[in-house]
Amino acid sequence: VLKAVNNIDAEVIVVDNDSTDHSVEMLQHNFPQVKLVANHENLGFSKGNNIGVQHALGDYLCILNPDTIVGESVFDEVLAFAKANSQIAFTTTQLIDGTGSFLPESKRNVPTPQIARQKILGNDSKYYSSHLKKDDNGEIEVLVGAMMVCKKSVYEELGGFDPMYFMYGEDIDLSYTALQHGYQNYYLGNIKVIHFKGESTIKDRKYLERFYGAMGLFYNKHFKRSKIEKALVDLALKGIIATKSVENSSITYTKGSKRVLVSNDENFQLNLCNTVVTYTQLFERKWNSQTQFLWDTATLSFDEMIGFMASNTSSHYTYRFLNVKRSLIIGSDSSTSRGEVKELILE
Repeated sequence: VLKAVNNIDAEVIVVDNDSTDHSVEMLQHNFPQVKLVANHENLGFSKGNNIGVQHALGDYLCILNPDTIVGESVFDEVLAFAKANSQIAFTTTQLIDGTGSFLPESKRNVPTPQIARQKILGNDSKYYSSHLKKDDNGEIEVLVGAMMVCKKSVYEELGGFDPMYFMYGEDIDLSYTALQHGYQNYYLGNIKVIHFKGESTIKDRKYLERFYGAMGLFYNKHFKRSKIEKALVDLALKGIIATKSVENSSITYTKGSKRVLVSNDENFQLNLCNTVVTYTQLFERKWNSQTQFLWDTATLSFDEMIGFMASNTSSHYTYRFLNVKRSLIIGSDSSTSRGEVKELILE
């Protein structure tokens, strides 16, 4: 994020919802230029972001999840688009997971009663927006709260995220509220942001209750229903939560996989990598589908890394990011795994 705001008069605000893993101390020590708001309890996604907006001084906002990676040019391009299109409330980008694969929640339809019922029953065909291809640019109804750009005045006019949603559903609600006020929402599929997804969520029973419960909240708020219909939907939601299996969030490694360090520092070596190549050399060789690339973010641009990942999804590569200080390895092998953050001890 700090690299991506080099050309913008911007401030970076982090709202911490009472983390217990020394995140606050780490931010204060390593990123003193970041404005930190430390809550003393977990207030949830909606309230946390609304508090961050209250501290923001700029004319434009970018709501960004902590489990994302942005390229150096993302904010320049999205902000230029937003400034040139005042009728658009919220602008988002294409989101990809830790393997470079497209995340369909990047562009969605309003979950009308019919669509919501189908979603509850496991049919996603109308829930996600299909009129645009993943790399297209165009108007959409609902975007994802992991990456949203808008004018601060519009956010405040629409009331921000509804605090009745603790987590999930608030982005659908705010997108729909914008449409109800005569605004448009827009998807820029030519711009990609990594959203590891699941980094801040454990796929347990509480997750299922929040996810499906949020749909019920949206349904109750925006669509009038008879008492009988409401009781049937609530019963269906409870049944889904009770019977749906919880996904395993652990990461597995394939035996025989090859780890390749990609670094433009030809003198940098890592014992855990079989091969070292520069970014240019990456394209000069053929790699098998079990290859895992370790990106040296101290010497590569995020635009380059994200571009490679999004262009090679059919190769089934996996990826890890080495932070600038080369002390942590971060990554995720799917949109449902919780990912990993490992400390690297250099000998």
